[in-house]
Amino acid sequence: MLTFTDAAKDMVLAYMGQDEDSDLALRVTQRPGTPLNPQFELSLVTLGEQQDSDVTVDGGGFTVLVSEDDSEALQGATVDFVQRVNESGFEVRPVRKGTQLSEGEGALAERVKSVLDSQINPAVASHGGAIVLADVKGTEIFIEMTGGCQGCAMSRMTLRQGVERMLAQSVPEVTAVHDITDHASGENPFFTH
Repeated sequence: MLTFTDAAKDMVLAYMGQDEDSDLALRVTQRPGTPLNPQFELSLVTLGEQQDSDVTVDGGGFTVLVSEDDSEALQGATVDFVQRVNESGFEVRPVRKGTQLSEGEGALAERVKSVLDSQINPAVASHGGAIVLADVKGTEIFIEMTGGCQGCAMSRMTLRQGVERMLAQSVPEVTAVHDITDHASGENPFFTH
């Protein structure tokens, strides 16, 4: 069901080693997000907190608990521990169902992610936000704004004057950038109506 990279395994085991309680498990829960970019939360719990509806998964040296409701979204997913400019943490990469990227689209996606990580996200991180690539369809990309960017009154300007311009310069084959962010909701939108 879930695959953990070596970096993720090492980090989970390090966190578990800091607690004297030996009956710890890692719970992976899906949070509300968009269908193209589901969000997940990881937390340490005791095995005593396991519920009847939980599916137990071997994470490679530790137990992982996933609710039956979340098990389909996590089928085939990879959990990694990433370190980027101004951020580090666990990243759950689910298998995208119904979206098969061709080699050209896959390469395009990697180039777009590189520009987001190295040029765009360091700037928006200073405002508590991040921009992630949610999907690629041909030469059109779909992005989602998170954190302080979600609901920000300046998000449209950030998209049009910042993101689109930088991507046009660095990845000219991108023909359209679509924002799929639900700016009106979320746990902590920067601007609420």
